[in-house]
Parts: sequence; C-alpha cells; structure tokens
Amino acid sequence: MAKCFQALPLLAAALCFLSLAGFVHCDEQFFVQGKVYCDTCRTQFETKLSEPISGAKVRLECRSRENDDVAYSVEGETDTTGIYKLPVEGSHEEDICEVKLLSSPRKDCSEPAPGLDHARVLLSSNNGISSASRFANSLGFMVLKPIEGCSDVLKELGLLPGMKI
Repeated sequence: MAKCFQALPLLAAALCFLSLAGFVHCDEQFFVQGKVYCDTCRTQFETKLSEPISGAKVRLECRSRENDDVAYSVEGETDTTGIYKLPVEGSHEEDICEVKLLSSPRKDCSEPAPGLDHARVLLSSNNGISSASRFANSLGFMVLKPIEGCSDVLKELGLLPGMKI
C-alpha cells in the first residue's frame, strides 16, 4: 500500500508532462476551412435559397506585415458541398492571411459578391484556439438576376415592406 502512495507523485508528474506536450508545436500545421456559395438573391449574404458551389477555386495568401511580400500561398477547390479545406504549414503570426475567391465553374453565378470575395484568417497557435482547424467566413459569387422566391425570403427576414406582424 505504501508503494502505491510513493508511485502516485511519479504518475501525476508523468500525466502533467504528457498533457503539456500537446501544447508544444515544433512543426505547426493548420487547416483553413470555409464555404463558397452562390448568392441567388443578390443580397450579399446567405439565405435559404443560396446554393453551394462545387469546384470553385480559392487561394489562401499570407503576406508580410512589414513589406507586403507573399510569405505563403496555397490554392484549393471546393467539394460537392461547397466546402474547401486548405493545408497550411507553419505559424503565420506575423503575417496577414486571407482566403480569396479565384473562380466559379458556374457561368450563371460567377460575379464575386462585393466584400464576400475574401476572408481574413488568423494562423497562429498563440491565440487561444487549441484546434488546428481555422474557419473562414463564407465567400460568395452572385447571379446576374435574382431567382424567383427571393422577395418572399426577404419579406420573411423583415427586409421588404408588406410583412404583416
């Protein structure tokens, strides 16, 4: 019984060491994930009529704060649900990193939505986020002309007059 109590401090120290080992990142790797959608109502935000875009191309670019040189760049493509996942090597704490829209495979939805054509992402483990995943705001392309049903959706949201309360 006495030997059990002697081993307890050693076990506790080992557990503390192992839990701290998870916070040490020599070769940091992150994954930036986001969504690309078609703004079918030209609202410049997602609605229930928005559609994911499969095969949209995006680029993650990290630029130096000091001289604006590109420090890191990687391109990717969305899957059938409009989601992209980009691998990122190393910490970019001193860089400004943004995901940008490159192209849409949809001819009917290829106009980048103003303000929704890029999203800033923090790529550092020194920000309180323990996960290696970083999530970017959704990016959007717009159709040339809103589809049917958009006025009903906007009325539901209280954005068009004529809504009865």
